[in-house]
Amino acid sequence: MDPENALAEPGNGRVMRLGNATDHDALGELMFDAVRNGHSPYSEAQRAAWVPEPRSGAAWNERLSPQTIVLEEHGGTIRAFMTLRDDGYIDFAYIRPACRGAGLFRKLFDEIRRIAVARGDRRLWVHASLMAQPAFSAMGFQIIRRETVEIGDQFLDRFEMEMTLTGD
Repeated sequence: MDPENALAEPGNGRVMRLGNATDHDALGELMFDAVRNGHSPYSEAQRAAWVPEPRSGAAWNERLSPQTIVLEEHGGTIRAFMTLRDDGYIDFAYIRPACRGAGLFRKLFDEIRRIAVARGDRRLWVHASLMAQPAFSAMGFQIIRRETVEIGDQFLDRFEMEMTLTGD
């Protein structure tokens, strides 16, 4: 592991670090696993429309490259990640189904928030899925509006949410 990218080493083989281009394909696999497996308020058809296959390739790299990626890995396997764009938008927040309930969302978010405050962001915002909305609410985000988006022949509900940042 590159020590410059290490954010924390919680122990027991767990590492929180900044992601980079070599992680992109693994993040696409993790996103696929998180959406398609485990408990979800979305139907199988909705999940298949949302993430039909693991993301990879040029378009995926172009989307992730300008973002700050914070990830947690254990034994060399990425278990969760969250990304932050330059405009304060949290584009991705995914946790492997087998790792949910272990406090990873809060750990990732705390680091994303720290980075955003340090660079002078005034707000964070997100389009949270039905699954992610309670976690973002627990972090202090407020719902701006509920939306329905069309993906293929499926309609998925989500929430636009925001949080005002202070320097604390």
